[in-house]
Amino acid sequence: MSRIADRFERLLEIYRRPDGGRWGGQDLEDATGGVVTRSYVSTFRKGNIENPGFDKLRTIAKAMGFPPELWFDDSSGAALRKIEAVDEDATVAERLEHLLDTIMDEKKGRPYTSAEVAKMSLSGVTEEEVVGIRSGEIGHPTLDQVLALSEAFGIDPAYFTRRIRRQDALLESLAQEESTTIVHKTLALSEGDRRVVLDLLDHLGSRSGQG
Repeated sequence: MSRIADRFERLLEIYRRPDGGRWGGQDLEDATGGVVTRSYVSTFRKGNIENPGFDKLRTIAKAMGFPPELWFDDSSGAALRKIEAVDEDATVAERLEHLLDTIMDEKKGRPYTSAEVAKMSLSGVTEEEVVGIRSGEIGHPTLDQVLALSEAFGIDPAYFTRRIRRQDALLESLAQEESTTIVHKTLALSEGDRRVVLDLLDHLGSRSGQG
């Protein structure tokens, strides 16, 4: 995990706060509404987080303003296979199956088995984990598992993350639509009723730690 921790340091240096300052643990805790805590950031930077999940990485990327795939962008210069694009709604399981259908074992003239994929990953992912990801039982693989699969097939890890980015855009769009609906309905109320609604929103915000 030192590689991810080192990358985090580089991203912290490049992607600064709006005022030009470097993001700190408290800054990220505030910007993410407590989803990523100050202590988590400190532990992450020390390389002591074994498997930071996609949700945490995605939240940090959104707060700091960089594309989530930069967590996986390898600047080592190694050539990456170009894989034909899959549907944006494809699940991780479907994306892995697409890889197996595309990148064949040329010597044996057939797709790689789950056991062979695990071996290709140099034990970065086990056969059982590959089976679980293919079946959908492991619907949200860890960072280590995604990196291991990507390295096994020689592809850009962002291949597995594009759907997450699209879901983010969809959720943001829905949130905007809901906000617009709330505003329109509130305008139709009397001044006293609007005050009741605002008080209720303040109460809900304080309960969720955002007030």
